[in-house]
Amino acid sequence: MAVSVGLLGLDVNGPVWLLGVVAIVDAVLGTALGLFVSAFAATEFRAVQFMPLVVVPQILLCGLFVGRETMPGVLEAISNVLPLSYAVDAMQELVGAADEAVVWGDIGVVLGFALAGLALGAATLRRRTE
Repeated sequence: MAVSVGLLGLDVNGPVWLLGVVAIVDAVLGTALGLFVSAFAATEFRAVQFMPLVVVPQILLCGLFVGRETMPGVLEAISNVLPLSYAVDAMQELVGAADEAVVWGDIGVVLGFALAGLALGAATLRRRTE
């Protein structure tokens, strides 16, 4: 965030600290998704093999390359249930019009996905009895 705003001159129309909140929630989401996916893998190598199944569709459908509203209906519907779409929406809102209510709504959705990922990851962990 410091590099984006300070060195690269990113113009944020809302409060700069809100950009930090979005970045932290996005980092927690990434960690939660990684833990959730790794709970299904037997080895570290298998966990790495699972990540393209989780990450690539989100990157392609989140709205970075093609606007979500211009996607075919099926892809837009899939995009609407992927958490990275809401993270991108929050960042675009901060750089654009900066309606804080919309940003907080997107943060809430991303945080909900992060908490669900952590809960599901914890529920799928193997229990050891010794």
